[in-house]
Amino acid sequence: MKKMNMIIGKKHIILSALIVALGVAVYLNWEYVKTNGDFMASDGLVAVDGAQDADGGNATYGEAYFAEAKLSRTKSRDEAIDALKYMLEDTNLDSDKMAELTMAATTMAKTIETEGKIENLIKAKGFEDCMVYLDEDKIDVIVRCEDMTDSEAAQIKDVILGEVDIEDKNISIVEIK
Repeated sequence: MKKMNMIIGKKHIILSALIVALGVAVYLNWEYVKTNGDFMASDGLVAVDGAQDADGGNATYGEAYFAEAKLSRTKSRDEAIDALKYMLEDTNLDSDKMAELTMAATTMAKTIETEGKIENLIKAKGFEDCMVYLDEDKIDVIVRCEDMTDSEAAQIKDVILGEVDIEDKNISIVEIK
């Protein structure tokens, strides 16, 4: 009986570590949401018309779009993490369901990390802002820029293909001005 308690204890430690890792990944992604060194945190409402930027001036549509999209993504991820955490705390789960939930948490953490890394690499190429949405076999990139050239689109695709194994036809790049 003592050995059974030890096994359950190890499972809980592993699950707790995965939840902490997932939380760290979400926090790091939140840090990447920074624009011009300022958090884009608000009460969840971002006005497109007459929005204020960090300096108190009027924000453009692109700034408001990215602020709202980042807040929305963070909120939905937080809700998904809370749901996973709640399910993982259920002591009546069988080992197959526990393994499935653990895999889902691990996959979510990897996706968050990869999206953040791709976003930062794209910004390092000189783009003002971007959002990356990564699915298993598809990636959508929304970039803030004016009149994207074929060369710039190729740079973005190079960044993506350097980080994930995905077919070229499954890469979508949308520009927001």
